[in-house]
Amino acid sequence: MDLLFISVLLTALLAGVSAAVTGVPNNVVVPFQQNYHILYGQDHVNVFGENNTVRLSLDQSSGSGFGSYKKFASGLFEMRIKLPPKDTSCIITSFYLTSLGDEFHHDELDFEFYGGNSLPYQLQTNVFANGVGGREQKVALWFDPTGDFHDYQILWNQRHVMFSVDGIPIRVFKNNTALGVDYPWRPMQVEATIWYADWACDVKPDLSKGPYVAEYQSFDISGCPVDDFNPNGRELCYSPRFWWNIGNRWQLDPHQEQEFQNVRAKHISYDYCRDRARYPVVSPECQPNSSLL
Repeated sequence: MDLLFISVLLTALLAGVSAAVTGVPNNVVVPFQQNYHILYGQDHVNVFGENNTVRLSLDQSSGSGFGSYKKFASGLFEMRIKLPPKDTSCIITSFYLTSLGDEFHHDELDFEFYGGNSLPYQLQTNVFANGVGGREQKVALWFDPTGDFHDYQILWNQRHVMFSVDGIPIRVFKNNTALGVDYPWRPMQVEATIWYADWACDVKPDLSKGPYVAEYQSFDISGCPVDDFNPNGRELCYSPRFWWNIGNRWQLDPHQEQEFQNVRAKHISYDYCRDRARYPVVSPECQPNSSLL
């Protein structure tokens, strides 16, 4: 295979991936059905408005959820969410990326909301890489997440994963493979669910008082899709052709860093890096000289 053919092939592959990248101008509303489908609880999912708002509900019979048609290997993934206004102890509203497949080798990036009414809402993030999770951090939200929609974002590129709320970074998980720390690299599907977890609280809610309803908006996806039958596409998704992979997305700018440190100082209610009872040996990514803190 000569160099000219390789060059032409690579250019074609990059062009194909670039053309497949989703993302529309900010003033265009993307309908739910363009990028997502219902995963379960068909009769507990209500798509309304101009197909730009989805209500997921949970009651005694079922929870519900939706997921993206495609898997992605990098991008900015965003959802506007308004949480259930009732006491939602043991009821988890979520937005996350997951590689599915083998649970012992899967990757996942989570937003999960706990609490409500009797307990203040906590936003928990978690990172799974190569089947290893247990990297929970919890943030005590500085606003009422049931009163209106708020923006929740996951930026994922080859350098780091950044979790943000209303544009404010609340967590950064750096690529520390040089320290022997696994980093999520498998193509992942975007999902959102509401479900019951009886292990998540001491006082169980009365599900007969349901339904418990979470609302979602913002169904555009700025991501690089990967075909399961084209594993080489994953490497192309790290290309600087995509704006979320370029240098100014590799680290926080000074303003973001200031906001991030403010969240860490005032709103972090749990951090696995500080849990010596659970992790007597400090994980490499938690060391002060790592890229995490």
